Amino acid sequence: MQDNFLNKYREIGRRIAFYRNKRGISQESLGEKINYSKSYISKIEAPNSDVPYSLDILFAIAAGLQLDPVIFLVPINEEGFEKYRLDK
Repeated sequence: MQDNFLNKYREIGRRIAFYRNKRGISQESLGEKINYSKSYISKIEAPNSDVPYSLDILFAIAAGLQLDPVIFLVPINEEGFEKYRLDK
């Protein structure tokens, strides 16, 4: 991973954690839904993460949370959560 993208990966990981918690889903439960380990989800969400991940994984996480993946690229807010939910 290029160092200049490291902060972007971390910010997306922070957003993943925020919306996963908003959904009331544990890392373990999300991992089971998308066939990745709790440990891997934890590494993606960690504030000091240096783990790169693919769009496939980002799309899988979004599907597991029933969210449009665009939500991970925009600032966190309540309106965004309602706008990008796929289960309403």
